[in-house]
This record gives sequence, C-alpha cells and structure tokens, in this order.
Amino acid sequence: MEVSFAYYGRSRLDGGLLSFAPNLAREAVAFDAPLLRPLRFREGISALHDVVISDLRFKPRDKTAYDEWKKGEVVRRRQLRQQFYEQAKAEIMAKRGLSVSPDLERRFDDCRRRYWSARQQYSDYLLKNARDLWRMLMPCDPIVTVADDVVFFECFSADESSYGCLTVQRDAFGSTGGVQLGTTNVDYSWDLYHHFQALRTYRETRLRLDPEGFEVATKGSADYREEKIDLPAGWLRGLAQVQAGMALPMRKVTLTREAVYSLLAWLKRHKAKTSPRALRFELWPDCPPRLVMEPWETPIYSYGTTYQGPPGEPIRVWGRQRLLVLARLLPLVERIDVYLLGTGLPSFWVAHLGEMRLTLGLSGWTTNDWTRNAALDVVRPQVKLSEGLISGVAQAMRAGRSMRLGDAALKSVASEAECAAALNHLAHAGQVIYDIDAGVYRWRQIMPRALGEAEIGPENVELKASRALAGKVRIESRQEAPRGGTLATGTVDAKPVEMLLDADGIIKRGKCKCSHHFKAGLRMGPCRHLLAMRAAVQGGAPMADDLQAWFARWKKWQGN
Repeated sequence: MEVSFAYYGRSRLDGGLLSFAPNLAREAVAFDAPLLRPLRFREGISALHDVVISDLRFKPRDKTAYDEWKKGEVVRRRQLRQQFYEQAKAEIMAKRGLSVSPDLERRFDDCRRRYWSARQQYSDYLLKNARDLWRMLMPCDPIVTVADDVVFFECFSADESSYGCLTVQRDAFGSTGGVQLGTTNVDYSWDLYHHFQALRTYRETRLRLDPEGFEVATKGSADYREEKIDLPAGWLRGLAQVQAGMALPMRKVTLTREAVYSLLAWLKRHKAKTSPRALRFELWPDCPPRLVMEPWETPIYSYGTTYQGPPGEPIRVWGRQRLLVLARLLPLVERIDVYLLGTGLPSFWVAHLGEMRLTLGLSGWTTNDWTRNAALDVVRPQVKLSEGLISGVAQAMRAGRSMRLGDAALKSVASEAECAAALNHLAHAGQVIYDIDAGVYRWRQIMPRALGEAEIGPENVELKASRALAGKVRIESRQEAPRGGTLATGTVDAKPVEMLLDADGIIKRGKCKCSHHFKAGLRMGPCRHLLAMRAAVQGGAPMADDLQAWFARWKKWQGN
C-alpha cells in the first residue's frame, strides 16, 4: 500500500524551540506549549525512538568475503537472467487472451514475499552502512495525536513486534496556545533524534506542532516535501491488532523500579544458550509478584508491590530482550504496570514517569509479530452490528475525542452494550484507540479514512475456514468444567478435538491434530477446527446476536 506524506520543512530543535513538521496531507493539527520537565520528555521520546529502530529478528553472519568470491560468476548469471527473461516474455506473449490462472493470487503472494525479503536485506545493509538512507525505509513516521487532556506519540518497531506510545499529560506543559485537536504524522529524522539529546532543564523547551505549516498554499516552496511511503502489507493490520490486544481481559501486575532494574541487568549480563528462554510470572493474591528467568530459574521479586488479582497458572512471555528499551527510563520511573493476556500472548508494559507514561506493547514473541500470527481477533466472540449504530458511535467519538464507555453511550443515544460493540469495531478499523491506563476510548485515525480489507488485509484464514466446517462438527460430550465454563469433545471434519471454553466465550485450552495447532497451539490463534467447535457449542452461529449477553461477558473481561 502506498501512502503520501507532505511536510513543510523538517522537524527541528532551534534554541529552545522543539518544532515538529506535521503531515500536510492530513487534518490540521496544532499545539504550542513549553515543556516543564524536558528531561522526562527527552528520555521518553528517546525510548520511543529505540522502539522504532528495534529489530531483533535473526540476522545472518556477514558474508562480504564470500560475495567477493562469487563476483566471478556475475557474467554467467547475467546471461542466465537474460535467457530466462526472454523465455518468460515469450510465454507471456503466448498466453495473451487466455483466462486468468487460478493460482494467480498465490503466485502474487510469493512474489510479494520475495520483494519484502529483498527489501529487508537491503534495509539491514543500509542500517550498517548508511543510516540516513535506512531511515527512509522505515514503514511510517510516528503518529501524534493532540487530545483535550494529553498529547501522545505512537510508533511500530522495524520488525513489527513492538508497539510504543508516549503519552504526555497536559499538566506537563505551561500555558498553551494555538491548540487544534487531531491526529497526524510528524517528520522524524536522525537529526531530530540527536537534537532531543540536547534537551536540558536549565533552558526552556517548547513543543510545537507548527500551525503555520498548514497555511502553506504553494507547493513551489523550497521547504515543501512530499513523500510516498510503501507500507508493508501488515503494517496497518498491526495497529489494529494492538487495539485488539488492549481490549482483551488482562491481569495487571505492578512492578517496582528495582525489580525491573534487576530484570534488565540480568538480561544484559547473561545470554541463554538453551531453551526455554521465557520470562515466567508467578502470581499469588496479596503476595509480591515473582518473576523467574528461564532457563536459569533465577527468581526476581517485586518487593513493595502486591498482586491484586485472582490466582492462576504461571504466565510465560517470550522476546524479553525487547524490554531493554526501558533501561534508559529507569532513573525517572515511578513504577511499571504490566498487563498480561496469557502465556505466549501479547503483554503491555506501562512505565509511569510522573506526568508522562510510555506504553510498550510486545507481541507473544519477537518473530510472532502483530500482523501475521497474533490473530487476536479470533480469540473472542464476534458480534453483528448495524451500519447505523457504528456511524452514530463514530460521530459521537469524533465530536467528543475522548470518552469513557458510559459517556460515549449517552452521546450516541445507544445502550452501553451496543456502544461497547461499536467501539471495538471502530478500533479494528483504525478509528478508535483504547487508553489502557486511563480507561478511556480516544478518537485516533491511523489514516484519514476507515480501514477495510483493502488496507489491513483479508479476514483471518482460520476464522474464514471455520465457517465452511459448520456442518462437519459432531459433539460427543459437553459438561461443565470444575472452575466454570464448558469442557467439550468431539470431531470436526473427522479430526478429534477437545476444548475448554470459559464463561466468556474464550478458548482457554484446546487439543487438535491439525498442523496449525501442532505448530503453536493457541499462540497463533485457535485453529479452524477449534473455532468451528466453539461455534457449535455456543449454538451453531459464528456471530453472536445477543448484544446484552456479549456485553455481560465484556464487562466480566474488564473485571466489572
């Protein structure tokens, strides 16, 4: 997907004036106020930069010498390419006028996969040799939103496994002027990052989203820049998956700064050579949270905080090296709240920096990014909604900008159940984001329009395939589980299936012999056979029509 960005000038730090160049192709957004504590902002925005450039995917060894040895084959390869080109051209000319091949979509996906693989290799090379050029290959500039109570910046990592959001309360600024609420992209270069390091407490620093940039009418100005960004296929879907994760039920764990320091110090000084390499949370009510570093089985206790939640099984998360982006924030951190979805599922780490907070969202593990394998939208039940209801709630949110669920329902003249379902739909369309710490919904458009299948990709393959198996489900037993919920066994398309479905309609455990489930269990989302079984257990309909029943489950997810 190709997206256009237009900037007037560049973001810069001139004296004590920190001026961001907004995207002129989007709605007008303006903000101008002094920062009362620039050091906190410097460390927070710098940590956000570390999230942007984070890429912990496996990188092969440098084979420069090997490539030099192979230069002698360049001529032969050129001849082969020319030969294959002529052959392919002749085949295409011969097939003119014939019907489209049935495997065209598959071949297109293969070609697109090869393109992004080559682009990633080129990106890795530029990261080592030409960082200014590498920065131009980043998926998208950070998103900044000016709300009535906060200003927040959002970004994705290069490997699309980490999400960062720096939220700055309005009381972090002095008197404001020229405020215009909205969402836009801001120009973020390496020079700007280096300028951030010059922020000091002894000189005034102002944060400005330049309102004059929107008054530029001529494109002939020397400072006018228009860029076209070729977004990866899953970038937009990744942001929608983040919101899907934030809306799911989670366990909240509060960690002290000392516990997080011990965790990061251990990761910095030790390297696991054998599996498992998980970070295990062991939680008991009214007891200090216990973090265990695998495979060493080293415990880290968060003395000074207690876990206030229900008991349960230990929760394991992978990709813990990504937590090192929090290291530079430790001198300023008051506490860190961790929101856990479950073993192998995404987690959210909220670092409180006084009037600022940095939210770090991590996918289940580093190579399981938000866009392909998270599949969080299939974990919870689906709800049918009318277009009129969605439109009404969207208008109310656009006017109010940030509201709690009850206020949004009142403004949209809808019940709380209808409003909650509509807000979740808008979140998946990139129109609304849920502030996990403040507990409010905010109007934040990823793009100037609602996202559809053309932007975020097709529906999850397993969810779509499960509907075709509706007539091939045979339930052999169904009984109430000891701790609530339903335990069901049966066959789906001649495959034996076992499933534990809790009272909220969420698949807590499952067994299936298909390749999808064998590969990663529920961590990549339930397989089509488990989804078909769930639909049969819940009444045979893959979509829930009873909004009140759905809302009751949703309230229980939130702990209300």
